[in-house]
Amino acid sequence: MLSRNWRCRDGELDVVATDAHRLVVCEVKTRSGTTFGTPAEAVTWRKAARIRRVTQAFLSAHHVRWCEVRFDVLAVLIPPRGPVSLRHYEAAF
Repeated sequence: MLSRNWRCRDGELDVVATDAHRLVVCEVKTRSGTTFGTPAEAVTWRKAARIRRVTQAFLSAHHVRWCEVRFDVLAVLIPPRGPVSLRHYEAAF
């Protein structure tokens, strides 16, 4: 992991890591139920666009000219009763 909860004026990146080939930006979404959709469904096109902008700010702040970037979503469902569900969506957007 390179960074966790990296912030700038435009927003926050939950997890910034590398898989040895590219930068991996992971949005973590946690929900206690699916009444309003799954955790992954909470990452709308608007949220994805913001994450892309904040990623550009991260790259600029760390003086990275260019690198391949992958955007993942880590969806965590913690229901009041029952098992916790964790799902990792690679290259989600």
